[in-house]
Amino acid sequence: MIEFARSDRSTLGIEWELAIVDRTTGDLASIADVVLAELAGDDGTPHPHVTGELLTNTVELVSGVHRRVADAVDDLLGQVDEVRAVLDRLGEYELVCSGSHPFGQWFDQHLTDKPRYHELIERTRWWGRNMMIWGIHVHVGIEDRDKALPILGGLLAFIPHLQALSASSPFWAGVETGYASNRALMFQQLPTAGLPYPLADWPAFERYVDDLMRTGVIVDHTEVRWDIRPSPQWGTIEVRVCDGVSTAVEIGAIAALVQCLVEWLSERIDAGEELPVLQPWFVRENKWRAARYGLDAEIITDVAGSERLVTDDLSDLVTQLVPVAERLGCPVELQQVRRMLEAGASYRRQLRVAEASDGDLSQVVAHLAREFRSGAPEAG
Repeated sequence: MIEFARSDRSTLGIEWELAIVDRTTGDLASIADVVLAELAGDDGTPHPHVTGELLTNTVELVSGVHRRVADAVDDLLGQVDEVRAVLDRLGEYELVCSGSHPFGQWFDQHLTDKPRYHELIERTRWWGRNMMIWGIHVHVGIEDRDKALPILGGLLAFIPHLQALSASSPFWAGVETGYASNRALMFQQLPTAGLPYPLADWPAFERYVDDLMRTGVIVDHTEVRWDIRPSPQWGTIEVRVCDGVSTAVEIGAIAALVQCLVEWLSERIDAGEELPVLQPWFVRENKWRAARYGLDAEIITDVAGSERLVTDDLSDLVTQLVPVAERLGCPVELQQVRRMLEAGASYRRQLRVAEASDGDLSQVVAHLAREFRSGAPEAG
């Protein structure tokens, strides 16, 4: 049995993975262990919300549980101030966030010294060492365990919307990949990452986890790293498909979209509706199209195979979700999705900066750092 924790409906928490870079060169800086030590309490107790990740160039900010998106974002920004104060004392460092670093190389990075990370790299080798990726994760509370898998299934239709909106990894190890989100395709190389399997109910999820544990694939359910997954220890659905975004405006918009989608699907279940689920092959194709083409993707929108530009579908989706956003207290943040469509996702802005700089990718890092400091996307 996997216990599903009690969680208030549609409450949310946000995780924001940030890279530390040298202010002058734009190179990744492996000093997260020093930052975390500085943030620890006088007795050595770790910071309750700022944590380490796989690589020592990264810190992760974890909000508390909130009802309103604005409060969760403010929580994260308070943590940003704490981290920045430490970085300013240490020297010339900046924080950035995007799905990938424009020119970082895996062999220059250092692994965080934890058994679970060493075990992961021992198993996954080259693919694991290449996981120089950053994302945002949005948790939304589910008040009834039996809703978790149906809501997850319904959310799969919106993977391309979230992937395209957040796409921010057009470069990999100094190469322009031709993908809006190279992170999406890189991360799914890990054994339990990528798209979820179609599972009908909670007992089916328990059997899946049991299969993997008995065969030594995972130690427990937390090692299931799907793009969208149940998080039983928190009583949430966790949406993990998004690339990292560099501004508070964007993280608020994406969190509002996720929170509204989960509540909307939950309301439909309450009304006795059976949520439509796209064929797995359509879900997989949609993910690839969004990773490849970003906001220019034409996606499959229903079981009949109808197709539409993801931007048009997103615009209509925002309109449909306005009443839900009003009830949840995030109408302003939800409308920021429209502004993201107008401004263009981060991958477009990065490509524009690279072109204007004759391919100097250090200027792309500088652009990401400026956006992170200002909290809003730079105009083109």
